[in-house]
Amino acid sequence: MFKSTFESLYKYQCPDWFRNAKFGIWSHWGPQSVPMYGDWYARNMYCQGHPQNLYHVRKYGHPSQFGYKDICKLWKAERFNPDELMSLYHKAGARYFVAQAMHHDHFFNYASKLNKFNSVNIGPMTDICMMWKKAASKFSLPFGLSEHLGAAFTWWKTNKWHDTYGCYKDIPYDGNDPEYQDFYFDNYECVSDDRSLIATPWYTTNKKFHEYWLSVMKEVIDMFQPDILYSDGALPFGTHWEPQYVVEKMSVPGDPCYHVGLEAVSYYYNKSIALHGRNNAVYLQKDRRPEIYCVGVLDIEKSQLKAVSERPWHTDTCIGDWFYDVRQEYKSPALIIEILIDIVAKNGCMLLNILQKPDGTIDCETIFILEELANWFAVCGDAIYSTRPWRVYGEGDSCAVIEDFREDKTSWNSSDFRFTAKDNKLYAFILKAPENNIVVIKSLTETDRVSSVKLMGGGQLEFNQSFGILTVKLAKELPTEYTNCLEIIL
Repeated sequence: MFKSTFESLYKYQCPDWFRNAKFGIWSHWGPQSVPMYGDWYARNMYCQGHPQNLYHVRKYGHPSQFGYKDICKLWKAERFNPDELMSLYHKAGARYFVAQAMHHDHFFNYASKLNKFNSVNIGPMTDICMMWKKAASKFSLPFGLSEHLGAAFTWWKTNKWHDTYGCYKDIPYDGNDPEYQDFYFDNYECVSDDRSLIATPWYTTNKKFHEYWLSVMKEVIDMFQPDILYSDGALPFGTHWEPQYVVEKMSVPGDPCYHVGLEAVSYYYNKSIALHGRNNAVYLQKDRRPEIYCVGVLDIEKSQLKAVSERPWHTDTCIGDWFYDVRQEYKSPALIIEILIDIVAKNGCMLLNILQKPDGTIDCETIFILEELANWFAVCGDAIYSTRPWRVYGEGDSCAVIEDFREDKTSWNSSDFRFTAKDNKLYAFILKAPENNIVVIKSLTETDRVSSVKLMGGGQLEFNQSFGILTVKLAKELPTEYTNCLEIIL
């Protein structure tokens, strides 16, 4: 059993099911999908002049009269069919699934006894998370939950503001209504003259809120026994760092600010041990310092690592924005596949957010992406699932873009490969097929004796090995229009 200390939690070992799964799908979905106007709507609708504020005022009315509480009432999820969606996600290659328990908007997607502002009492009038959990179990998918509550107290100070100019100048937004203080928080201590659009600080020092967060985490753990628990930020309530934030002093192990975070993680792991006889749980957080993330698994939002990590790690990303946005261009299937391959080659897993409309459906572009992923996994899935990094993650002239919140498509050339391994098999992903159909792999040594080479989704290939260098003649017709892969028997 674990104690709520860093020393005890450093003994954490990532379970094999997670290391084998590699690819998951996320439903980052809630009332903020209602306007279909992007992420952070609940915050930015209260930021005068912000595009989401302008949209809100012109579509729904001024936030002193029609606030976020009223948006929540419009969320009906009337066409939500989790079984149908989960079938698509499983076919598209997902081997774990994560649902959003609550976002920074303090609206819970389950039947909470601690917060009456939830999907059972308002909007859909049903337990969204439990519906997802039951659907995931039908496909034997490990089930996770994401919590974004930790940052909510400071993130949502905007609902206490008022317009500083115009016809509604100085009229308080509805976050000042005492009747809804339980929802909008009594967070006046966070309100200042600073109207920056950057949500800083990420975490509050308010001890009463810390205890509330801990009680909610225990409720979520007890109700759902999730296989994954994801915190949108650093281990609560330590210093959260991202490129856009200025942090004067980073908190370190031993700081009292970590007390409730450590208690939540140890409680989570011990519940898993009691349920499974071993710790089957994965806790994800975003502090990139080993002395912090070693209590669980490192998560990197919309980016990744430059090289192979000895410890398993995780990326969360999305096909477009985090919430449905009619303005957003989606990632292509090719880009999603290439990002996944590069991550898996470096000992990571990838969670992909699939955008849902407020009624619970997904659009035709999203269905196309899922179908293309399904076709690709049917060909190359064995080179992803249950694999481990090889001695090098890849070779070639090109590297994926490693920059926070940038996921540009890389201009690969025929020298570029990414590797995974399983048993006596080496998998070589061909990131760009050569025009002459001759593949040259240089990372093998003379002691790596190749006995056969197969094109996944195809047949055996002619090959030659000289001083370790492997030359393979590809078939003229390749099984997939996306990244193809060689299965090399050593």
